[in-house]
Amino acid sequence: QVQLVESGGGLVQPGGSLRLSCAASGFTFNYEAIGWFRQAPGKEREGVSCFSINDGSRYYVDSMKGRFTISRDDAKNTVYLQMNSLKPEDTAVYYCATATLGSCSSHPRAYDYWGQGTQVTVSS
Repeated sequence: QVQLVESGGGLVQPGGSLRLSCAASGFTFNYEAIGWFRQAPGKEREGVSCFSINDGSRYYVDSMKGRFTISRDDAKNTVYLQMNSLKPEDTAVYYCATATLGSCSSHPRAYDYWGQGTQVTVSS
């Protein structure tokens, strides 16, 4: 199995930036995709971005294209989510997750392992 730990969340003003990190350990060699999800209070968990291990492809929700960037540091087994031009609607708990079968999917059930989440709050 794989263990995931998110970090980098915090409180920022609208228009600010944060970089989230997801450190993976354990049997990390067998997953095919790693993605970011978020969940706001009272709302469903939604996909944010995904990195395909197979070919390095990156996927983003349309509303986040141009603001968010996903990247990976192989040496550190860490995936990052750079978040710029943050809006109040981005406020949520952000999770990273890995899928051991298949390519990137926007459905949470496609992912096997999850981190504990990191809180992002965008408020003036």
